[in-house]
Amino acid sequence: MKTAAQFGLVALIALVFTVLPGGGPALEVALTMLTIAFFTLIAVMGYRLYRQFGFELDTLDDRQRLVLYGSIGLALLTFCATSRLFDTGGAGAVVWLALLALCSYGVYRVWRQYRSIS
Repeated sequence: MKTAAQFGLVALIALVFTVLPGGGPALEVALTMLTIAFFTLIAVMGYRLYRQFGFELDTLDDRQRLVLYGSIGLALLTFCATSRLFDTGGAGAVVWLALLALCSYGVYRVWRQYRSIS
């Protein structure tokens, strides 16, 4: 019952944004605010992880650190270019997924190498 009520609330909010005049611009503002909040939370989480695991990051050799920070930077650039990549059509979406897969592999590779040494 609780899930149905929550679904109904979301449907009601969507209906308000659709029916009311000026709902489109208001929806764009709401989505922009959610996007800003999402990336702010990712930045705060990254800062906290850096503070918590700073010693471990310093013990990585230069190549591992380069791959890790390069992967994080490429992921950031990929997220910033999301709208441009998706506007190009299906090929842009494939490139977007490939770039994020490459970033994920880079972080995973550094993590595996670090865990094999410890």
